[in-house]
Amino acid sequence: MSEKPIQDLYLDEYAHCYGCGKKNPQGMHLKSYLEGEECVCRYTPDSCYTGGVPGFLYGGMIASLIDCHGAGTASVATADEKGEPVGRFVTASLTVDYHKPTPMGVELIIRGKATEIKGRKVTVALQLFAGDVHCASGRVIMIQILADT
Repeated sequence: MSEKPIQDLYLDEYAHCYGCGKKNPQGMHLKSYLEGEECVCRYTPDSCYTGGVPGFLYGGMIASLIDCHGAGTASVATADEKGEPVGRFVTASLTVDYHKPTPMGVELIIRGKATEIKGRKVTVALQLFAGDVHCASGRVIMIQILADT
């Protein structure tokens, strides 16, 4: 796999996502990298994404991070398993469990691993950390976009 971020390998026509799209000027531009058997994303959210309690991250932002990194994880896992270029995925299901409040001003680390690949459907398990604190877990089911879709 390339040293480039997974999202930079997406075809331009599929690179407009708010969370991870390189072609979205207002987006977050998440970057995911394969590290051993895991896919890892590091991101420090802007202070505008605070939740109802000052100093802590908005839960919707946590879900967004898990969602977009899950898509990147599905892409690289499928590319590795099938020996194909990185494809693009959309979300079929997203589940997030919040374990502890996620503090602002800390680099977040999201770790993902594909747990099942069945044709175009990939299930990914994810963990979100703020430093050493495990703040959230997620599970996504992603469906690969076909070129003629």
